[in-house]
This record gives sequence, C-alpha cells and structure tokens, in this order.
Amino acid sequence: MKRKIAVVTTSRADYSHLYWPLRELSAHPAVDLKIIAMGAHLSPEFGSTIQEIEKDGFSIDARVECLLSSDSDVGMAKTIGVATLSLADIFGQMRPDLLLLIADRYEMLAPASVAVALRIPIAHIEGGEISEGAIDDAVRNALTKMSHIHFTSTQAARDRVMAMDEEAWRVHRAGAPSLDHLRRQTLFTREQVESRLRIELKHLAILVAYHPVTLARDTVREADALFEALENLPNQILFCYPNADAGSRNLIERARSFAASRDAAHVFVNLDALTYWSLLKQVDVLVGNSSSGIMESASFARPTVNVGLRQQGRERARNVIDAAPEARAILKAIATAKSTDFRRGLQGMTNPYGEGLASEKIVEVLTTVPLGEELLLKRHAPPRAFTNSAG
Repeated sequence: MKRKIAVVTTSRADYSHLYWPLRELSAHPAVDLKIIAMGAHLSPEFGSTIQEIEKDGFSIDARVECLLSSDSDVGMAKTIGVATLSLADIFGQMRPDLLLLIADRYEMLAPASVAVALRIPIAHIEGGEISEGAIDDAVRNALTKMSHIHFTSTQAARDRVMAMDEEAWRVHRAGAPSLDHLRRQTLFTREQVESRLRIELKHLAILVAYHPVTLARDTVREADALFEALENLPNQILFCYPNADAGSRNLIERARSFAASRDAAHVFVNLDALTYWSLLKQVDVLVGNSSSGIMESASFARPTVNVGLRQQGRERARNVIDAAPEARAILKAIATAKSTDFRRGLQGMTNPYGEGLASEKIVEVLTTVPLGEELLLKRHAPPRAFTNSAG
C-alpha cells in the first residue's frame, strides 16, 4: 500500500523550499502525495501563486481560503482560526499517514493543531533555528514539539531540537531544501534574468527583501531607517514583496512610492524560485531581514546586509553584515558590503545550511519511517535532578 503523505504550503516562500521534496515525493512509487495550498497562495494581492504550483505540474488536492484581507495582528490570528476549521474537515476526510510541514509561518499552527487532534504524525522541516525578532521563533518551537520527525538545516539546529527532549532517531540533519535548486537546476544568465524581469540590471544593483518585524508591536517601526538609507543611495534598487504579515501593506505602499520616484527602482510582486535565485546571483548586495539573506545568499558568497531584529540569533556565514535599524548603520554596512576587500574575503566560503542534498534525505526517511503508534508515541528522558540552592 502506498503511504499517503500530505504537504501544506502557504506562500511562494515555503513553496520554493518544498519544490524538490514535492518533486521527489510525487515520483516515488510508494507515495500517494496530497498537496494542500492555503493562505497567500490563493490571494490575488500576493500574486495568486497557486498558479505557479499548477504550472509546475503538481495536482492540488485541497484549497483553503483563509487569509483575511487585513493588515493587522488580529487578522493574522483569525487566519489561523479559519484555516483550522477548514483543515479539520479536509484532514478528517483525507486521513494521511504523514503530514509534512516546513519552517515557521504562523499559518502552520493550524494544520499542526488539527493533525495532533486527529492523531496524524507530523514531519517538520527547518526546526531548531533561531529568529528572535519574529513570532516565527515561537511558532517554530511549537511545531517542533508537535512533530514526530524532524529535518534540520544545520548540525547546531539538530542539537537544539535534541535539547528539546526529542529522541535522536527522530531528528535528521538534512540541510535546507531551498539549496537543492542551486544543485539541481541551471540558473538563468544575466541576460535571461533581464528578459524575464523586463529590466536592465545596473552595476552595483541592490536587491531588497524586507518583511514586517512580527514580534514588535509596531511591525514596521524599523522600516523608516531602511527607506531613509535607500534614499541616500545612487544604486539601482529592486524590491521583492514582503510576506503576508501585519504591516505588509505599509511596506508595499512604501516600496511602490519609492520606485515611482526613481527610474532605477522596481517592485516585483512574485518571483518564482528559479528567477529569484538567479537574480540573487546577479545583484551585488542583498539588503533586508529575510531568511534568504542568511540561508541562501551564502551559496553565492553574496554580500548581505541584515537589518534589525528579525533574524537575530540565526546562524550565519561570513557574507552577512548585521546593521542596527538606523540609516547611518545601514549605509555603513552597505558600503562595507560593496567594498573590494570584503568581497575578496568571501572567496572559498561554504554555506552552513547544506550542500543541496536535502530532498533525497527527507524522502528517504518519510518513505521508510515506521508508522502507527510507534511513531506517535514520543518518549521523554527522565527529568534532571536539581538542587534548590535557596534551601
């Protein structure tokens, strides 16, 4: 009998990481793959990226309309509730043998909660990482404790998952699956990127990937410094759309206003994975607070300026320069990133997030791990003895 493995994807960001695991699972003779698309995938505002999944030849087994058309934390919270109601019916009927989830988006709390209630084992990709400036950190750790199989990107992340009292046989260091794109596909040339985006890439182009800081009460409070810094740069500025979080509309409006005032600035609503990685390879500096500046940019030895709180605590290679959310600090970091000495120092560097072999490892484990109560029953180490120094 084939294993029924359900995979949830909510946006262009996680789909780009899931593409190769999905490709491997769909081709595996022992797997009955079920894809559930929800959230921003179904939103015209964020590019209706569900079409990208279909264009890649995947069948979508369920569509969950749950993303509220709002720009607030209340909207985020309600999105979780709407998704939970819909997924309860979907999973109740589908009854997959395994549910595969990735990373740390708040919407992932919905499928995880439903799966726990329905006794569906969960496999989780990219647990054990740290991003102290976003609610993603809490979501990621919650998903880890709700999951039964773990695929971490780094050895340090595996150690953290193990420290959360997870059994060693459940925790696998696979690497970041997004890096599989770089090994398994041929990136577009500079000319092809220009043709696809209908722009001419200038010398010292800067790519901006900036998202709301979801842990802050004012999720866009650091953006003032970023845009002030960008206003003082002569470079070509290319913006990617932010995630669908509270404050995203504010950032979109500011990016569009910035681009409207400068000929050499552009805003891209949705870039498929191959186009994004190809563009990242061609630009000179990446600026923002996106995980791609930490996880993927190192594979190109691409200088990256990481702004503010959002990615605080995440492992990083030497191509990343951290900058406080102050215009002067950001400009100083960008100047360093553009310098010949800094760029020369990145030669020969390696990416701590893997070698582009994650998908094979993930699929190998998912297709061989024992199912049933053996997988659901998580055993814990006995509590450590301690001494009450206060007497």
